Amino acid sequence: MHLPRMRFKDSIVPYVVSQTISCQFISMKPTSITWVLAAHEPESLARFYARAFGAIAEPGFSPQHWRVTLVDGGCLEIYRPSRSRPFPVRGRTLAPCLKLPACEHPLEQLGACLPDLIASGARVHQPPRLESFGAEAWLEDPEENPLLVVAPSV
Repeated sequence: MHLPRMRFKDSIVPYVVSQTISCQFISMKPTSITWVLAAHEPESLARFYARAFGAIAEPGFSPQHWRVTLVDGGCLEIYRPSRSRPFPVRGRTLAPCLKLPACEHPLEQLGACLPDLIASGARVHQPPRLESFGAEAWLEDPEENPLLVVAPSV
């Protein structure tokens, strides 16, 4: 199955998705942008931020993933990186996360959106890979800040 590429509006900064990729021939848009924070102890750090923001810490995709949903609708995703990868260097532990819709073929969906991000100035820091929750790719924005793109599996 061929997935169309995502296109971005040129007049909006930061870029906003205007054309979407499809999964199983259904038109989809990214569902949210959140912040991801790497942590050695995700649950305890999530509880810290929940208390600091007057919010609730909730389990996420796995025991190593927690969410703190803020009152204004924002979300902080706190996770323990895969033990098969090095822990992010201090200063690269917080990043925006572009979350695509859940899909049966998350690696294909993720791969379909990367060419336009790269054409917009992003660079691949860690190529797309399958994880227990779906697929992810770590990019760098045009100013070398980390950006995580996630495609959850159904």
